[in-house]
Amino acid sequence: MYAAYNHRRFVHPDPLEFLYAYDDLRDREIVALIASSLAYGRVQQILRSVSIVLEAIGSPLRYVRTTSRPKMKRQFRDFKHRFTTGDEMADLLSGIERVIEKHGSLGDCFARGIDRKDKTVKSALRHFARELTASVGNKKTSLIPDPQKGSACKRLNLMLRWMVRKDEVDPGGWDQIDTSMLIVPLDIHMHRIAIEHGLTRRKNADMRTALEITDAFAGYSPEDPVRYDFALTRPSIGGH
Repeated sequence: MYAAYNHRRFVHPDPLEFLYAYDDLRDREIVALIASSLAYGRVQQILRSVSIVLEAIGSPLRYVRTTSRPKMKRQFRDFKHRFTTGDEMADLLSGIERVIEKHGSLGDCFARGIDRKDKTVKSALRHFARELTASVGNKKTSLIPDPQKGSACKRLNLMLRWMVRKDEVDPGGWDQIDTSMLIVPLDIHMHRIAIEHGLTRRKNADMRTALEITDAFAGYSPEDPVRYDFALTRPSIGGH
């Protein structure tokens, strides 16, 4: 499956495709967070919503550095993606600016949440989510999950796959994070596949299940357990 499907020609339709247009890592990581955060619902709606945001902000890094929060809120007041409001998108962009100002980059912020004893990025997910929502009092948002409540954090783990792994599909760039620590982005497609192939028996698509499936994949590829995610889910998502 990996040999057959892990090729860029199979990426569309997928929000990952937006990352390919950004050679500058500082822009790409912002696009990755935006695109992955909106990656819920029908894929055509996802692509449309991501396009609207990226067209509005132009150069991602320059935008978050030079645009005030009030202006962001005005600019996105009519934005809507399923449960996500324009205010939430403005809060995310403002949170990105705060993280970059404090840590230098999104990647460095995430890496600072990893302890030497950690085997996975689970604790770093909590750190990253808190940092992104700190400017709004860590209030609940549809764009950033709450890892403390057992969420599988599918969208954040998807962003990590894009930004940490590097092959024909995933462009990478966050070299400070080890691929062996990644957690499978658990959605309904991967959950169904994992149950069918005996990788888990758990019925809840939560963090515990995501870790169990990741452990099973690590039996095949301990240094890169998430390498199979795209190839295994592509036929059911892309209709290939």
